[in-house]
Amino acid sequence: MLDFQSLTGIFALTWGNIAMISIGILFIFLGIKYKMEPLLLIPIGFSAIIVNLPLSGLTSAPEGFLHLVYTYLIRTEAIPLLIFLGIGAMTDFEPLLADPKTFLLGAAAQIGIYCALLSALIFGFNINEAAAIGIIGGADGPTTIYTATKLAPEILGAVAVAAYSYMSLVPIIQPPVIKSLTTKKERRVKMEPLRKVSKKEKIIFPIVTTIVVGLLVPPAVPLIGMLMFGNLLRECGVTERLSKTSQNELINIATIFLGLGVGYMMTADKFLTLETIEILFLGIVAFATATAGGVLLGKLFYLLSHGKINPMIGAAGVSAVPMSARVVQKMGAKEDPNNFLLMHAMGPNVAGVIGSAIAAGVFIAYLL
Repeated sequence: MLDFQSLTGIFALTWGNIAMISIGILFIFLGIKYKMEPLLLIPIGFSAIIVNLPLSGLTSAPEGFLHLVYTYLIRTEAIPLLIFLGIGAMTDFEPLLADPKTFLLGAAAQIGIYCALLSALIFGFNINEAAAIGIIGGADGPTTIYTATKLAPEILGAVAVAAYSYMSLVPIIQPPVIKSLTTKKERRVKMEPLRKVSKKEKIIFPIVTTIVVGLLVPPAVPLIGMLMFGNLLRECGVTERLSKTSQNELINIATIFLGLGVGYMMTADKFLTLETIEILFLGIVAFATATAGGVLLGKLFYLLSHGKINPMIGAAGVSAVPMSARVVQKMGAKEDPNNFLLMHAMGPNVAGVIGSAIAAGVFIAYLL
């Protein structure tokens, strides 16, 4: 009986373990019941459960399975980059190319990154941790994980949970901010249909973007390079098999390992801290200010265009693709059922993906 007692995890279970197992179950529940980022919350939630079961050996160095996943797939940045490859293969940059000025709206939304960074510094986080927290404002999970892994791996679990949790809450967080900054007249603005973009433009764009960003912000090349490589596979027309693999099998496998790797960092001693609560709060600050930044520049566009640009499309610059663009479409349709803003909102939406990756590259260049 004594030998059996020493082999079970029952007597090694702590209140912290119980709390984290409960949090893992909550993530799974939210993913299934409310479809809140289920592709990640469910793997993260289940991983959080198993890493908090004592004596399992899954997290033990050097041979524990989750330790190997984290060390060789997350810490090496392999998985976030593979996910960016898949995202690139799924992304249509035509709305951005059809109306290039919307890139500025995507850039304006990145103000949330810097607001969150400054707020994190005020809360007492060091500059590396503050930068990793700030990237939450980009509303781009892989970029957030990539940056946190580089600059502050000790807070990766909390940062990843904040990023993906709030991405799923975009339909709840954004509307009050948008509504408080716009008038009914502005929300009712109808925009003219976008021009047709040629295939040549779509092929040239990922190549030129990679070169320009690579020369200006070299540390952003891994993220931008994989994003644009995936997009080139999509648009060139002769690599359909590779494009489909990137969009499906590859990104699905990478997502599973990403969830398991993030869950590895959610042990009770690392996650149940005041620091985690502060990061979750700063995540809300990041999303709200990012939305506000995009909308405010959208209002300037509205004035300069003499009322031809709906300022709400700036809110989509937070790069939660395509959720934030759908929020804009839904709000526009609520004001006028004949108002179709989705494609116009997709321009700043995909621009935000590029903008957050560039911001991450700048942080890494200066801080690493």
